[in-house]
Amino acid sequence: MQERLLGAALGTALTGIIVFEQRKRIYESISDHQSQLPSQSQMKETIFGKKSRSEFALLWNKAVDQIFVPVIESISSRRW
Repeated sequence: MQERLLGAALGTALTGIIVFEQRKRIYESISDHQSQLPSQSQMKETIFGKKSRSEFALLWNKAVDQIFVPVIESISSRRW
């Protein structure tokens, strides 16, 4: 029984060390990659502005309404 507990403890410790080292390497590679990118102040350009996003949301809502209104009316007529 003691051998099993010792094996489990050593396995857990080894796994913890391996996971810690891998995470450390991942975070280091991310920070190295981000330091090579231009700063955020130079990357202010966005794909969609606020106006475009609100127009898209409005069009999306209208499309969803047009699609689901017949379904809702059908279900309502059945008195579910």
